[in-house]
Amino acid sequence: MEALNTLKKEIIAYSKEIGIDKIGFTTADPFTELKNRLIRQRELNYQSGFEEPDIEKRTDPRLSLEGAQSIISIAVCYPSKMKNPVRGNREERRGIFARSSWGEDYHRVLNDKLEKLGQFIRSKVPDARYKPMVDTGPLADRAVAERAGIGWSGKNCAIITPEFGSYVYLGELITNIPFEPDAPIEDRCGSCNRCLEACPTGALVRAGQINAKICISYLTQTKEDIPEPYRKKIGNRLYGCDTCQVVCPYNKGKDFHFHPEFEPDPEAAKPLLKPLLSISNREFKERFGHMSGAWRGKKPIQRNAIIALAHFKDVTAVEDLGKVLAEDPREVIRKTAAWALGKIGGERAKEILSSARDREKSEQVLAEIGQALKMLQ
Repeated sequence: MEALNTLKKEIIAYSKEIGIDKIGFTTADPFTELKNRLIRQRELNYQSGFEEPDIEKRTDPRLSLEGAQSIISIAVCYPSKMKNPVRGNREERRGIFARSSWGEDYHRVLNDKLEKLGQFIRSKVPDARYKPMVDTGPLADRAVAERAGIGWSGKNCAIITPEFGSYVYLGELITNIPFEPDAPIEDRCGSCNRCLEACPTGALVRAGQINAKICISYLTQTKEDIPEPYRKKIGNRLYGCDTCQVVCPYNKGKDFHFHPEFEPDPEAAKPLLKPLLSISNREFKERFGHMSGAWRGKKPIQRNAIIALAHFKDVTAVEDLGKVLAEDPREVIRKTAAWALGKIGGERAKEILSSARDREKSEQVLAEIGQALKMLQ
């Protein structure tokens, strides 16, 4: 046990050297409480579909690493403010990516840190085995972090750390070494319900429970058509949503710039909207490929840009939207463009919609055009 405690201290010290801001240890026991919650989520149809479908894999670390004994949880903080923000104007409106997508894709950065941590452990214990995970692995990062004492699970389902608020990326390393587990942090949300009250779509149905299907973070990532009632809630968000984090008292004044790789390029984190409508695949990869918000490709971002232009009622975008409606091969994009023209309004928008109605073949797009023209009567 003495040797394990010494190794644990060495791992903690090394983690600081490689830019890990917080580290915690827990057992590899199954997450029984989480399992019950996930079963309930599935029964309520609250899952987004992006998750690992096998609940056993999500809750039993031993299914990811044979002989698993411990899990090391890590947190790396990211900034909440841009050092040199850009501002839009009436002629040049801008969208916004969620803070978690600013800078370099955190999956790559944290995976690199976890691999270094694993190699360090193996240098001390040659027969050690480990498996790193960041977000896309079967395990629920937040459940691991909560049990490992990184932070408590807030009412908005985010892990809140006393040091950095909830502006942290999470990852974990499953190992076959039986480290002494750390104690979880007591819940500190108390009677505060600001996140629940501020959620734009009511996705936070109650403390600690989210209907992922109507969460703006999910809606901005889906490639499908966004139901009309939720379009106006999206505003100018191109990817993700920070509302429940911004209103959290534990995030007040929290803004850390410890990692240069997470510093945002303002032109990428808050890009001009109109150029996004005609951006090529190659240009999209060059400009946004380094960001986690680009993982779904350009289609959702373009659809969200159209919604944002409607949100601003940007009359300077009418011709651009008309071109999209006339030429874009993707039904969802044309449909959203028709809706946006109806929202922006004006005689020119009406002319474009009337012209599009005469040549459009898709029944769904035609229905949207009809609705848009009704709005303009």
